[in-house]
Amino acid sequence: MDERDCIFCKIARGELDAEVVHDEDEVLAFKDINGRAPVHVLVIPRQHVASLEEVTSLPERVARRLFEVSSEVAAKLGVGESGYAVRINNGPDAGQEIFHLHLHVLGGESIGMP
Repeated sequence: MDERDCIFCKIARGELDAEVVHDEDEVLAFKDINGRAPVHVLVIPRQHVASLEEVTSLPERVARRLFEVSSEVAAKLGVGESGYAVRINNGPDAGQEIFHLHLHVLGGESIGMP
């Protein structure tokens, strides 16, 4: 799939609606429409990168910024102190459904391992 058909690229371009919680030039964070926790936000690079295997195609500052924004979003949504999980599903066997690199920020309840 290329970026023209990618649902996350369409959200990043403003072609599809999302409940945005953080917006900057190279990174976007929005609420997951199928949230699995009281706080469930997706943090994405605006540049299309299909998976963690392609993360080296991002500028280092953007790769770092994905994690910084994850922490900022957790604090903003009130789970920074109580704890939150940041997860990356990489590939079909790991549960990756949208092939655009994204970090899940989950919190607001006890988050265990699957």
